[in-house]
Amino acid sequence: QVHLVESGGGSVQAGGSLRLSCAATGYTDCRYDMTWYRQAPGKDREFVSEVHIDGATTYSDSVKGRFTISQNNAKNTAYLEMNSLRPEDTAMYYCKTVMTDPNCLWLVYGTTNWGQGTQVTVSS
Repeated sequence: QVHLVESGGGSVQAGGSLRLSCAATGYTDCRYDMTWYRQAPGKDREFVSEVHIDGATTYSDSVKGRFTISQNNAKNTAYLEMNSLRPEDTAMYYCKTVMTDPNCLWLVYGTTNWGQGTQVTVSS
């Protein structure tokens, strides 16, 4: 079973920075597309950024130019570097993995897992 461990959340003032990490444990021979979502109180969960196993990345318009996603395939860990944080970035941030590695022998292609979330709070 794939288990996701998120870390790096916290409280910062507007303009500050945080770095989130999402480590996928179990089945370390497999690689995953890794995606960050966030959910603010009273709002729907929204896409933030994604990194594919080939290194391709996408960002939501609201974070483009401020956030940078990266992935260490050897460690099955994704990072989200968040700069110039704004109060509207305040949310619970969740990591999702989708197994898209054609060489993975242990999981069904498309197997999806979610982390428990890490809280980010930005004060003005």
